[in-house]
Amino acid sequence: MNNHHNIPACVWKLKVEVLKWVLVCTVACTCVGVVYIQWTHIWMLRAEMAEMTQRFRPLETAGTEGGICCDSAVCYGVSCYHRFPERRKLEGGRDKRDVAEQRKQRKRRQKQHTFLHLVPVSSQSYNDHDTTVLSWALGQSRGEGLQVSGDTVTVEAEGTYFIYSQVLYKDTTWLMGHVITKRLKGAETKLMKCLKSMPSNVSVPLNTCYTAGISFLESGSTLQLSVPRKSAELILTAHATFMGLFSI
Repeated sequence: MNNHHNIPACVWKLKVEVLKWVLVCTVACTCVGVVYIQWTHIWMLRAEMAEMTQRFRPLETAGTEGGICCDSAVCYGVSCYHRFPERRKLEGGRDKRDVAEQRKQRKRRQKQHTFLHLVPVSSQSYNDHDTTVLSWALGQSRGEGLQVSGDTVTVEAEGTYFIYSQVLYKDTTWLMGHVITKRLKGAETKLMKCLKSMPSNVSVPLNTCYTAGISFLESGSTLQLSVPRKSAELILTAHATFMGLFSI
């Protein structure tokens, strides 16, 4: 204890100064270390941002055109309509025009897909031509490209049509059938024929003959279904005897 009290005052002052410098150096080193760590972190963030910018830069233009918000560095994929009300109005008008155009196309398709289904009304026999001709009534239809009047179908819209027909025969003649004839400017063309053998050794011979085909029909042409036999016995019911056509 006596030795401590014998230390000169100048030595004590020197020790205090040394401790102060040590403390200052320690604090300074700590601050430098913290600053270095922060600077390193900032440098790494800058490097990541630069890499993301290079990666997403080609998407900025496309994203903006498609209604996607693209900042200067990163494209976040968020809708821009809330930022650009004028674009929202433009898109709304475009949607209305699209709906109107779709409706026009739908109506155009409905006009193009014209069809006509006919049911029998009566038959007329012509002895001079050895023929029985059927007259028709409208069963179902769509469009205005086909018109029926009596025994004749008139084509007003030219195009390719699927044509079908069926006749139920009640006749003792061993072979029955019918023909669909097209007439245009005085010329006749047999579009399709149907032949069917009738059953024998039965009290009431019944048989149906169905035929169908595809043909191009000019505007102004007419179609007629006839049985090449006078006074032919036919069953004129809508589910058994019919004729129709539709555009394809």
